[in-house]
Amino acid sequence: MSGIYIHIPFCKQACHYCDFHFSTSLKKKDEMILALAKEIELRKSEFQEEIVETIYFGGGTPSILPIADLKFLIDEIYQNYKVSENPEITVEANPDDLSEERIVELSKNKVNRLSIGIQSFFEDDLKLMNRAHNSEEAQKCLEIATQYFDNISLDLIYGIPGSSNEKWKQNIEKALSFGIPHISSYALTVEPKTALDKFIQKGVIKAPDDEVAQEQFHILVETLQEKGFVHYELSNFSKPDYFSKNNSSYWLGKKYIGIGPSAHSYDGINRGWNIANNTLYIKSIQENKIPIETENLTETDRYNEYIMTGLRTIWGVSLARIKQEFGEKYLTYLNKQTAKFIADDLLSLSDGILTTTKKGKFLTDGIASDLFLVNLD
Repeated sequence: MSGIYIHIPFCKQACHYCDFHFSTSLKKKDEMILALAKEIELRKSEFQEEIVETIYFGGGTPSILPIADLKFLIDEIYQNYKVSENPEITVEANPDDLSEERIVELSKNKVNRLSIGIQSFFEDDLKLMNRAHNSEEAQKCLEIATQYFDNISLDLIYGIPGSSNEKWKQNIEKALSFGIPHISSYALTVEPKTALDKFIQKGVIKAPDDEVAQEQFHILVETLQEKGFVHYELSNFSKPDYFSKNNSSYWLGKKYIGIGPSAHSYDGINRGWNIANNTLYIKSIQENKIPIETENLTETDRYNEYIMTGLRTIWGVSLARIKQEFGEKYLTYLNKQTAKFIADDLLSLSDGILTTTKKGKFLTDGIASDLFLVNLD
C-alpha cells in the first residue's frame, strides 16, 4: 500500500499554536494548484510499481480551496498513477469552510473522508487559539457532514490553559454526540516562534500544565474506550474499521510521496522534504525541477524510527522484526534498555511484542527516545 499526500499551503488566518508551513495570502493560489499538478506528473516514475490506496489533502487548510481545484488534483493523480478501486481520499477541513453547499459538493466527488479541525466546542478556547470558526459553526458543520459522509474524523486539543477536567469531559461528550467514528486528539504544544510562544513569554497566556494534560489524556482514553473506540495510535481513536489508512501507512513504514511545499516523502530507504517556500517551490516546479532535499536513512535511523512509530501504536515493536532487520546487537541493546521500563510497568512484553502500558502511554515519546540508539559501538 502506498499513499500520496498533498500539502495545501494556505489558511484564512494563523492559529496561535501552529508552526506548519502556510500563507494567509491566496494571491499565488492558481499558480500553486498548477505547480502541485505538475509535481504530481513529474514524480509518477517513483510509483510505477506501486498502487495508490490513500490520497490525503493536508495543510494549511485544504477546505479553503474551491471544490474544482481539489477535483482537478485528484484527477491528475488518477491520470498519472495506478489507484486502487476504493482508495481512501481525505480532505482536512475547518468548520467555517463547511457550509451545507460545500459539504454536498465534496460528497459528490471522489472525496470519501473528512478530517475536521474542531479543536474545542468552547468559544474561549477557540479565541485563545485564534481559530477561524466559532462553536456554533463547529456543531452545525458536524450536524450536516454526518448526513453526507460516513467516514469523518475530528480533532480535539487538550491541556489548554485554564481548561478544567470537567470542561474537557464536556468537549469529549459533545464530540461523541455526533456519532463520529474517529477522533484525533493532541496536547496543546508550545512550538518555538509561534504566537502562543510569544504570548506565554509575555505573560499574556499561562503555559500549558503537563500534569493537567496528562490527566486529560487519561480521561480521553478511558471515555473513548468505554464508548467502543480503539486506541490504535497515541493520538488516534477509532471505531473498528475506521482506522485512518493514510496515517496507519506512515506508522507501519509504507511508501508515500509528499506533493507541495514542505511536504515529506519516504520510499523505505530515503526520506525527502520539499522546500518550505511557496514562491521558490512554484519557480522550481515551473522549471521542471523538484525542490526536494533527501537523506539516506542509516540502519540506526530506521531502527530508531521503528521504535518511535511502533511504540505509539497498538501493533507495538516486534522483537523478531528487530532481530531479522537489524541483527542480534540491536536486539540485545533493546532488551537491555527496556528492562527498567518493564520493571516500572511502563512497557509490556507479550508474545515477543513490546507495547506501552496504560501507565506508560502518555510518556510514550520520552520512553522511545530512551530506547533510541545513538552509537552501537
